[in-house]
Formats: sequence, structure tokens, C-alpha cells
Amino acid sequence: MAVISDNTRGATLMAVSMTAYTANDAFLKVLEGELPIFQTLFLRGIGTVLGLLLLARLMGQLRFNLSRRSWTLIAIRTLAEAMAAYFFLSALFNMDLANLSAILQSLPLTVTLAGALFLGEAVGWRRMVAILVGLCGVMLIVKPGTEGFTIYSLYALGAVACVTVRDLTARRMTADVPTLLVSATAAMGVTFFAGIGAAVTDWAPVTPRAIMLIGGATVFIMIGYVCSVAAMRAGEIGFVAPFRYTSLIVALILGYVVFGTFPDVLTLIGAAIVVATGLFTIWRELKLRRTARSAA
Repeated sequence: MAVISDNTRGATLMAVSMTAYTANDAFLKVLEGELPIFQTLFLRGIGTVLGLLLLARLMGQLRFNLSRRSWTLIAIRTLAEAMAAYFFLSALFNMDLANLSAILQSLPLTVTLAGALFLGEAVGWRRMVAILVGLCGVMLIVKPGTEGFTIYSLYALGAVACVTVRDLTARRMTADVPTLLVSATAAMGVTFFAGIGAAVTDWAPVTPRAIMLIGGATVFIMIGYVCSVAAMRAGEIGFVAPFRYTSLIVALILGYVVFGTFPDVLTLIGAAIVVATGLFTIWRELKLRRTARSAA
């Protein structure tokens, strides 16, 4: 029997994770106009919190004896997660799934750039040029100043900014902070803030169809959480990370099959630029790490 390498396992888990996250997005988008955004977030959050707490308990990661610094970082990450969820769902309910997913592919670029600006991480001129070119690709997708531009394009960029803060905060956490505890805390934060919004919002009737869609979204986001955590622990990050772009392919397929939409030429060109520069940035970082290890 052939033995599957750690990198192959990690890449497979990452692809499954991104597919699950995008399927979650599709389930929620089908709910567009049926339930208010805060009601949707709150109902999905209840199932997500319970599932993650159960997983954390089963895996022995439900530990609370952390330092004050760790809890501060968890709190900042949770706030960023809640804001990202609001911006993301606002955009999702008013944009094509593939267009939104294409904008989110800029995350490897924004995280690298923010790491250089705020954490002092080294970024050479090649990666900096790649980041700037990639951000130009994002502008092709957003199309500022054209008929294709809407306020929800800015919401998508807001989600990117919030997720960037979330990921930078995660980088500052020490290895002893349980991943599932962080995920469960973030889910609780999103659900808490959604509950506040839902309390001052007129609720819509929750039909059996809505229950099924929210249930499907909850199952897929749970799969996404578990597989993404397992992926980053199974293989080298430089090999596994590019498989994040699976979400764009899945979004294109689901957007066409489920919603009958397909991005225009400018969006496809912009997405290709973003993905290409993101892959180059990841490859360059991996190469520099190998060089540093060889020198050591």
C-alpha cells in the first residue's frame, strides 16, 4: 500500500477545507433576501460554537490557563473575525460568489504586506513588486469608477482588511495556544455580536428551507475549520498554502451552476493576476526559508 506523504495529505486537506468554506458561502447566498444578516449569523453561529467546543473538548484543546497576552490577542482576533463576518456576508448577499471569492484571493498578498509594515517581517523587492501587481489585479476585479462598481465591493475589501488583522494576530500567538480554542472563541464572538444585532432587528420567519440551508452552512463551515487546522499541521506551509486557491475554482463552478453567473473578462484577468502574484509570493518565501536553513 502506497504511503501518502505529509505534504500530499496537507494539500488534500487544504483543498477540502477551501471547498467546504465556499460551499458554506453558497448555502448562505441562497438565503439572500430571506433572512436578515444578523439573524443568519446568529443561527449559524449557535451550531458552529457547539460543534467547535465539542471538537476542542474531544481533542483536549479546551484549556483556559493562558497568559494575559494570549487572551488579549484572542480578543483582538475575535473582534476582527466578527467584523470580517459582517462585511463578508453583506458583500456575499449582494455580489456574485465568484467575484467576491476573487477579491478574497488577495489575502496572501495583504497578510505579507501587513507583516512587513507592522511586524517588521522581511519582504524583498521582488515580493513587494508582486504584491503591488497583485493589488492592481484586485482593482480590475473591484472596478472603481465603473458601472460594475458597488458599495459592496468596498465591503469585500473591508472583509479582506479584517481577515488580515485576524491572521496577523494569529501570527503573534505562541504555540501553546490551542487552535480549536481560538476558533471556538472566534465563533462565540461572531455569534455574540450577531446576537446583539439580531436583538434590535425584526426577525423573519424561519422556514424549513431556511433551517436546511443554515444547517448545511454549519456543517460545511465545521468541515472547513477542522480540515484547515489539520492541513497546516500535516505538511509544509509553502507546499500546502497554494491550495487555498481551490476556493476560486469552486466559486466559479458554483456561481455558474447554482446562480447562473460568471465573471466578466476583467474580473477573470484580475483574478489570474492576483493568484499568480500570490503563488509567486508563497514560492519566494519558501525559497528564502530553505536558503536560511541551508546557511544555518
